[in-house]
Amino acid sequence: MQTLKFKTNIKCAACIATVTPFLNSVGDLKKWEVDTMSSDKLLSAEGVSESLSSQVVDALAKAGYKAELV
Repeated sequence: MQTLKFKTNIKCAACIATVTPFLNSVGDLKKWEVDTMSSDKLLSAEGVSESLSSQVVDALAKAGYKAELV
């Protein structure tokens, strides 16, 4: 299992509610959370796939958000 961190533009609980179905649809993503209190709005994502990073970025893009691996 690997844990990845992404800088995002997810700012609030409403944003989290918007991205939830998109991130939950990523089969290789086992657990995720967003720290909206951090200046970088860090998304922590745990999963098992080598392509997890691109899957998370793609899922957020479909939801209308940006993510950059840090």
